[in-house]
Amino acid sequence: MYKIESKDIHLHYGDFHALKGININIEPNTVTALIGPSGCGKSTYLRLLNRMNDLIDDVKIKGEIIIDGENIYSKGVNVDSLRKKVGMVFQKPNPFPKTIFENVAYGLRVNGISDKNYIEERVETSIRQVVLWEEVKDKLKKSAFELSGGQQQRLCIARALAIQPSIILMDEPTSALDPISTAKIEELIYELKNQYTIVIVTHNMQQAGRVSDHTAFFYLGELIEYGATKDIFTNPKIEQTQNYITGRFG
Repeated sequence: MYKIESKDIHLHYGDFHALKGININIEPNTVTALIGPSGCGKSTYLRLLNRMNDLIDDVKIKGEIIIDGENIYSKGVNVDSLRKKVGMVFQKPNPFPKTIFENVAYGLRVNGISDKNYIEERVETSIRQVVLWEEVKDKLKKSAFELSGGQQQRLCIARALAIQPSIILMDEPTSALDPISTAKIEELIYELKNQYTIVIVTHNMQQAGRVSDHTAFFYLGELIEYGATKDIFTNPKIEQTQNYITGRFG
């Protein structure tokens, strides 16, 4: 049983053919890294998984993406329900101009939850999951902007976890962070895969090698190679993959 199945996905922005026949099967409780040079389609593919490309004008999508047995592009799919199931963490930390507590509680409140005890419990649990509780437990009423960049990114991950998704998408989640914060996020990704299925876009080859179980190499809108990370990095089947990983292009 796959958590996510992508079947012959084509995506056009107007006349531009951005994704060309993508087929990827992602297993539950794994980390999948999407790698490739800028503009190759990896972030576009990531955004397909929670229908964020729907927000862009003149996008045409063909093919199927099946999550938990349902094609998320079928008519009648509730996109809000989908986005509860598929959380998203962006490249730059983007806390809301609210307190630390309210940042994490936000998704719960938007989804109509008003039980004060339940909200407090979910906020604490989510902040503990991202190993931030000891750092912020006495500052929950302070602005999230008072946190460091690395702490803000962990808070944004906690915000995604609060509504209990089953999939977490991460678009270069450490590119704006220093090496120590990056290491903390990578450790966190490794821990979170016990409970979640994670898909991460990264430009950092070493990071892909450290955190992922599977790696997909995109180039010019095509999926060139997809397989176990150790195989992609040590014994790729396609010469283009070898050239990218060894830094000969990209």
